[in-house]
Order: sequence, then C-alpha cells, then structure tokens
Amino acid sequence: MIHCSYNKLVKIEDLKPNPRNPNTHPKEQIRLLAKMISETGWRHPITVSNLSGFIVTGHARLEAAQLLKLKKAPVDFQDYRSSEEEFTHLIADNRITELAELDLLLLKDALQDLDVG
Repeated sequence: MIHCSYNKLVKIEDLKPNPRNPNTHPKEQIRLLAKMISETGWRHPITVSNLSGFIVTGHARLEAAQLLKLKKAPVDFQDYRSSEEEFTHLIADNRITELAELDLLLLKDALQDLDVG
C-alpha cells in the first residue's frame, strides 16, 4: 500500500544509492523500517535527483524494500540547481532531525495509548 505522494513507481533494481552518502543504517533499523512499511505501507517516497539520478533521501527505505523483496518503490523526482544543493539536502535530511529533543512524558503517554496487546 502506498499512502504518500510520488511521481512514479520505480523498479527497486533501477534505484541508485548516492555513492557520497555518509550515512550507514544498522540491520536493526532496516528491519524495523521494513516492518513499518509492511504493516502500514509507504508513508514517504524515496527522493531521486533529476540532476544526478541518485537517491537523495530514502537510502534506508530502499534497503527495507530490498529486505521485503519488493519489486517497486514510490519515487519523488526533484530538481536541484547544483550537485552542492543536492548533497546539502542529502546531509540535512538526515542530520536536522538529530537536533530535536524528545519529550519523554508525551512519549510515555503516546505509548500507553497504543494497543500493543
């Protein structure tokens, strides 16, 4: 199931990870992401640059799709003015969220509201 906007469904083998991506994804992260995709569907497409043809965001989603042996993934193709702008987006997408602070009380309440039984 796909629950996000995207431009095209692309064959998994046609997606090209960015060779300059400095991020690595532990197996446990990929397993959890695959479980999320399997249970709730795609909520975010993989972003691919029209400039380079490489993935800008969604490297972990690609690995999760591969783990699930999916044939295609939703892709959002985006234009970038330069390779520097493209790379900046790649880095910022992964690092800006690290600046967020977790409200443990809200998290506790949210987890208690979940039906996990």
